[in-house]
Amino acid sequence: MTNVLYDRLLGRHAGSKAPFLYQPDGTILDYGQFVDRVAQFSCAVRTAGLEPGDRLALQVDKSPDALALIFGCIQAGIVFLPLNTGYTADEIAYFVENSGARLLVCDPARADALTPVALAAGAAIQTLGPDGQGTLPALADTLPPAFQTQPRGPDDLAAFLYTSGTTGRSKGAMLTQDNLLSNALTLVDHWRFTDKDVLLHALPIFHTHGLFVATNVILAAGASMVFFPKLDPRALLDWMPRATTLMGVPTFYTRLLDEPGFDRAACASMRLFISGSAPLLAETHRQFETRTGHRILERYGMTETNMNTSNPYDGERRAGTVGLPLPGVQVKVCDDQGNELPRGEIGVLEVRGPNVFKGYWQMPEKTAEELRANGFFITGDLATQGADGYVTIVGRGKDLIISGGYNIYPKEIESLLDDQPGVLESAVIGVPHPDFGESPVAVLVAEKGAAPDLSQIEAAITKALARFKHPKRIFVVDALPRNTMGKVQKNVLRETYQSLFTGAAPSG
Repeated sequence: MTNVLYDRLLGRHAGSKAPFLYQPDGTILDYGQFVDRVAQFSCAVRTAGLEPGDRLALQVDKSPDALALIFGCIQAGIVFLPLNTGYTADEIAYFVENSGARLLVCDPARADALTPVALAAGAAIQTLGPDGQGTLPALADTLPPAFQTQPRGPDDLAAFLYTSGTTGRSKGAMLTQDNLLSNALTLVDHWRFTDKDVLLHALPIFHTHGLFVATNVILAAGASMVFFPKLDPRALLDWMPRATTLMGVPTFYTRLLDEPGFDRAACASMRLFISGSAPLLAETHRQFETRTGHRILERYGMTETNMNTSNPYDGERRAGTVGLPLPGVQVKVCDDQGNELPRGEIGVLEVRGPNVFKGYWQMPEKTAEELRANGFFITGDLATQGADGYVTIVGRGKDLIISGGYNIYPKEIESLLDDQPGVLESAVIGVPHPDFGESPVAVLVAEKGAAPDLSQIEAAITKALARFKHPKRIFVVDALPRNTMGKVQKNVLRETYQSLFTGAAPSG
């Protein structure tokens, strides 16, 4: 048996001198060099005591070595958990404990804070910094650039990606080798990637978009990418004449539109701009086409499924929609009982295909709730599908907020807010934001006779939650709107504050 994911994406490039990573400083890492570095990290994680099937959690900054560690895990048969670099020590503690990770890899600057976390969960700790420093790359440097690839089949686990639930308890989505490989190969074909492409890669690599879409597509096509540590619109613009494609979240495109030099001439070599991870405003879509002559290709996916739908490469890229089901992926819009609704009606979107995950780690009840026996995954997103097949996402049944491409679950923030002195109850909503797609806003009700200290509350949020989860604004009101059953009407709150970041002041 082969290692289907490693062999198809990376192993076939061994010894190749073709460029793989261009770094902003002009350094080039070719495919052969990257394959060798991956082998050193494969040796390193095995030397550290991990066996095939063990879990490795990593919270590290984006770098070539961080990417090599991830593919070293794939080559060695280790299940990896890429964790958001904004997560606090409290959040990391849950992921390490829940996954049963045997090794936590973090930035050297966080080692003091995270060593107790790792030890409490029975895990070892190693460090890896963005500039090649740390205990793990030092170990890798001493090991040979060769490794006997561990056999792994299509149904073997490759990665856990943690996604929060409405209860605030994070769920480990179990992704298999075939989940990742099948989606990458489909996207290469659907988006017409070849070995001539150069992708501008400014996404994080702890997220589906930057790792399983962008990176895996490039590897499957034998293409190359410019590997930016983070979004820098000026740097994107400087490199654009040497590139052909860009994948980003809506923020990328609003920031580029703010650059005076971003015009048709700047895009002369580009063939494709792809957006996802958050809704792209129709106005951004129109402005972008007017400025550049390019229509952004919007697609739709999620942690548990990778990509499900995409606007076509050839054909109408329709603003406000997420396009058509990808080849091999089935979608249907259903009522609460799972009965398919007629085209044009609003319901819950369900998807089935080789891209759909295996289930939630150690949560069989939650898996059974969301993954039907017939293979359809209940996304929780409210959608319509037109007679021509185009899918439009109209809302999210679980009040999920997607800000700058990151998932934010209100219940997690609300639980923290409700525990603060002087707070009776809270509601967190997502409202439109021109830069991030959506941003969280908190609405509090004070206990009788109390006046919540907002600066103290903000300090508590800062300590407990990653920065991208912080409410952009906090309001104190007399009462939350409720329906006759006593349920908080978040739709009313969203209407009240919908223009907070895009126009007029809130109406309440």
